[in-house]
Amino acid sequence: MSEESTAEPPPGGTSDRSDPAATPPASADAPKGLPESERRPAGVEQDGPVNKSDALRSLKEGTATDDAERSEALKAGAIADLIAQRLNADASGTRIGTLALFNDSVSFGGGFHSGGGTGRTSHHGGGSVPPLTAAELSDHTDLFVQPEGYDSALTALCERRLLVLTGPSGSGREAAAVNLLAEALVLSGADGGGVCHRLLDPAAVLAPDWEPPVKNSGYLALVEDGPAGARDFTALPRRLHAVVAALRAQGCHLVLTGGQDLAVAVRGDGGESVPAHALTPVDPIAVLERRVLGHGGTREARARLRAELDSGGVVDTLREMPAARHAVRLAADIAAGRDVAVAAAALRDPSDQVRTWFDRHRNPEAVAFALAAAVLEDSGYLTVAEAAVKLRAALATPEPSPPDVRFRDRLGDEQQWIRLDNDGLGPTRVCFRNAMVGQVVLIYAWTGLDGWREPMLSWLRRLLDHSDLEVRARAAVAAGVLAWADHHYAVHRFLTTWAAESSWPLRQAAATALGVAGSRSDSAEAVWELLHRWARGGSSARQRRLAGTAANTAGGLLGRAAPERAVAVLHDALDRDDDWGTLPSVAWGGVHLLHQGQAGPLLDAYLEWSEPQDLSPMVVKSLSAFLFATTRPYEAVADGLVDGVPGVPVLLSGLPSHRRAIGELWARSLARRPMQETALLALRDWIDVYADRGGPATLDALGGLLWDIARRPGSHHERLVWWLEKWARDRERPSRNAALLHRGLTRTT
Repeated sequence: MSEESTAEPPPGGTSDRSDPAATPPASADAPKGLPESERRPAGVEQDGPVNKSDALRSLKEGTATDDAERSEALKAGAIADLIAQRLNADASGTRIGTLALFNDSVSFGGGFHSGGGTGRTSHHGGGSVPPLTAAELSDHTDLFVQPEGYDSALTALCERRLLVLTGPSGSGREAAAVNLLAEALVLSGADGGGVCHRLLDPAAVLAPDWEPPVKNSGYLALVEDGPAGARDFTALPRRLHAVVAALRAQGCHLVLTGGQDLAVAVRGDGGESVPAHALTPVDPIAVLERRVLGHGGTREARARLRAELDSGGVVDTLREMPAARHAVRLAADIAAGRDVAVAAAALRDPSDQVRTWFDRHRNPEAVAFALAAAVLEDSGYLTVAEAAVKLRAALATPEPSPPDVRFRDRLGDEQQWIRLDNDGLGPTRVCFRNAMVGQVVLIYAWTGLDGWREPMLSWLRRLLDHSDLEVRARAAVAAGVLAWADHHYAVHRFLTTWAAESSWPLRQAAATALGVAGSRSDSAEAVWELLHRWARGGSSARQRRLAGTAANTAGGLLGRAAPERAVAVLHDALDRDDDWGTLPSVAWGGVHLLHQGQAGPLLDAYLEWSEPQDLSPMVVKSLSAFLFATTRPYEAVADGLVDGVPGVPVLLSGLPSHRRAIGELWARSLARRPMQETALLALRDWIDVYADRGGPATLDALGGLLWDIARRPGSHHERLVWWLEKWARDRERPSRNAALLHRGLTRTT
């Protein structure tokens, strides 16, 4: 006897409104295929309306490639949403300049300030070696805080008469050089302690006949930051003996001070003989305290000052901007009686930092790393460096061989706003000290570096094809940040192009970018209007892809914040009468919305759209989208999105909260074809696959759901009993769970 004959099919009847036969198919495990005449080649998109058969087949079958792409796109979108959430949280309550930074009228003010001196070269005494003024000497020496290793640097200067002192700009390297020279002159017994001079042409010391013009003096040579300023000093190792001999003959001392490029230049062939010292940055709080309290200061005074610094945000500011010059500036504000909180906020303003930095650093190497860090912040150093090298190649003149680029060596010099974090548990990660700076770097580069916009966009587009999901997600978020600057330009320049692509990952990137763009109140309405326009578009393949991207966007970050508006977009994309081409995209958009924790509004919408309970297109589409959602297990790609069980559909794990709506939608789906076959297949998966994954309580909840369905008027009870018994007695796949549910259902009747 066949399995089908062991139990009689449920009787027909008219109580199921659109299922007068109500007879189950021959086998729900192997539904009949579509006629060959109704099949289109898989993966081939055609203009014009898509028929119901093709759409339902696409939704039911899909392809392994499509599923893998969409699953990865879903994960990338979830990661990007979390990044965007943190980005908006960082920006909450923070004012960037005048906030005109995010539109056409960009306003920046101020700049980095040294605070300690005039910053101008003195020419007292004439010639190219003017002496330092008394005010300059006093400013550098009276309240000087010695950095670590100062004594060893002084010893080297006294013994060799020359010292190459390197450190980041603003680190106090000039003050350290002046103090070293002053002490070295005293220790050498120079008459009157000697005089310190500025050597305005540092490269002059490399001339064959150079000698100090004033005996028993100290010479301070400030080498300009950057490769151009340091280039001549690759010759210093070869000229070292002659320079030292000239200094010794005149009883003089020389300190050459500069940045990382000077350090690299003197490390060439023979560089081990050059007396060099890398300045360890001093604690900026210590600098500030010394400037405010002097060398004395009672314990109570120090405690009061520290409390003022903590409450005014000064400690946080100097943690983000640790250069000594910032401590000097804030100390001057405190000494002048200004509001320390206001002064710290002004110094911390990201727009000021970014504008000043771009004014000082124009070389592709520095800018490329800053932009890569802004896009990929909190990624591993190697990931950021690789992206920066590719962007640099797009910005620089082509080179015949791989460039000698060493970003890590230059971070403390050119990129003081960046830190490398390593907790010992993974790779070193690249982070901005101020969470807001990365956004401002992106927007400034996008709106201010007009010649670089095209290569920057091409580079960002390539990152969206990266094999690392996190890289793709961060690049998509960065595209959304760029849209803040000019929504209209971004939509027409790149977002619409990406949204209409045949690639799922690229459409996901467009959806993420739009979600970020619409997460700000000043652009949200424009983004929603765009989504509705795309959702209501025509029936060409390109317009369907735009509608699909609109549905995907609605299911992301925007949908979490405004689920009713998201549901309205899904409705616009789905309600196309006999054009079924958008059904798969809307079904996926619904899954995304479920994974955002918005099951309630989505289920209410499916109930409303399928209320007629007939075979009209909108009813079948709505129930098909619901059934699709029942088959998609939750992928826990990030914390905090939804309280789901990994590997179990959200609608099953959410039964306790949404049992009534889910039960009604299951009943409507089981009561009519063509959904009935799909519903039976999905129900068996819930019983045999997902119920065990969810734990014992899941099977109990499923039993309660089936009891709710069985109590409805019509043939629901007979149908469920028949199929549960069939699955329980299946010779190839007997279902223990179906047997338990069958006993529970028959026991209660």
